Amino acid sequence: MTIHLTRPRATAADPAHQAFLLLRTVFTVAPIAFGLDKFANLLTDWPGYLAPWIDDLLPGTAQQVMYAVGVVEIAAGVVVAVAPRFGGWLVAAWLAGIIVDLLTVPGFYDVALRDVGLLVAAVALARLAVRHAPGRTAGDRS
Repeated sequence: MTIHLTRPRATAADPAHQAFLLLRTVFTVAPIAFGLDKFANLLTDWPGYLAPWIDDLLPGTAQQVMYAVGVVEIAAGVVVAVAPRFGGWLVAAWLAGIIVDLLTVPGFYDVALRDVGLLVAAVALARLAVRHAPGRTAGDRS
């Protein structure tokens, strides 16, 4: 009788591994793309998404706040690419903050609901990364 103490390696045909790769790719590319757009405002007028009470709390203009947001989003995308176990939770926390902001600005409830779905997907990425992220060893448990 043979006892295997390690889990079999994920393969391209493994649906969970495919889901992990898809989520890691999306949560790498999207935050970087949206973060870069905070500097160009090509997709939308980003300062319009900032709740007035948050704008009042922070120094500078709403556009300057969006520059800082852009830097954070770019960094979050990079973290997801290199450390998805942590990056998934980082993006989920960031999305929670965005949801709070959007729920306090009239007219953005639909966007907040979409971001709830993205938050759940980011948590799924973090959980899938426990098993499927590169560098994971058989002794890792989380």
